[in-house]
Amino acid sequence: MYYYRRVSSFFDEVFSRGWRGLRGWAACRASKLFVVLMVVFFSLAVIPLRAQTVTVTGTVSLARGSGAGTGKFDNSNAVIWLKPAAGPANRHSGESSSSRPRFKILQQHKRFEPHVLAIPVGSVVDFPNLDPFFHNVFSLFNGKRFDLGLYEAGASHSVTFDSPGICYVFCNIHPEMSAAVVVVDSPHYATSNQAGEFSIPNVPPGSYLVSVWHERGKPERPEDYPREVMISSSNASLRTIRLVDAGELLANHKNKYGRDYDKSVTPIYK
Repeated sequence: MYYYRRVSSFFDEVFSRGWRGLRGWAACRASKLFVVLMVVFFSLAVIPLRAQTVTVTGTVSLARGSGAGTGKFDNSNAVIWLKPAAGPANRHSGESSSSRPRFKILQQHKRFEPHVLAIPVGSVVDFPNLDPFFHNVFSLFNGKRFDLGLYEAGASHSVTFDSPGICYVFCNIHPEMSAAVVVVDSPHYATSNQAGEFSIPNVPPGSYLVSVWHERGKPERPEDYPREVMISSSNASLRTIRLVDAGELLANHKNKYGRDYDKSVTPIYK
């Protein structure tokens, strides 16, 4: 009630004398109170927007297929994304390179880390070389075709992924190095952990198409994907997405020239 009387008194004074009629301490008090009121107003405006989004959860279950190996089972690195059923969801088309989302895939210990990276369309991915020898990152697949050439330890090059698709990435020197960049046309996506769990935050309620990708697996019922779901505060779970493990799909890839890798690698490339 005290603050209500102070605010009422302040506005009575403003309406009777006008902003220019306030001088000295009164003007200072007016400007401070105006700033406080604006902060409160915008805070109250943002709270309902936040309350309107939900976190979508689910689990990926990878079952062994006839072509799967016998190693330790792992439900990680499945990419799940939601695209509004009514139309496109990409928010980054037409942005300048400085405002685009930026990610990293490290080249370290003759490995790409992370092995699977999910990004929205329009993102930039840096490929820094943290090994004490040369690498040559390339991809000849339809998701994004590029060749970063040979570059030394400590150097880094970047690629802009401006269209959706699956981009398999390799090193032209070390055949054991591979990664997959999954470019999705939606800001609502997630990658499963080892237990198969995933969560997609800040999803506005509505109708969406659910898609799923896994390097080794296919949906148990491929005809079901993408499938339409209705997301709301009372229905924010995708439950269990079942995939069938078909084994390594790109185990024997070629180098960037389409030939087998040369096994006689010189010392500077090791």
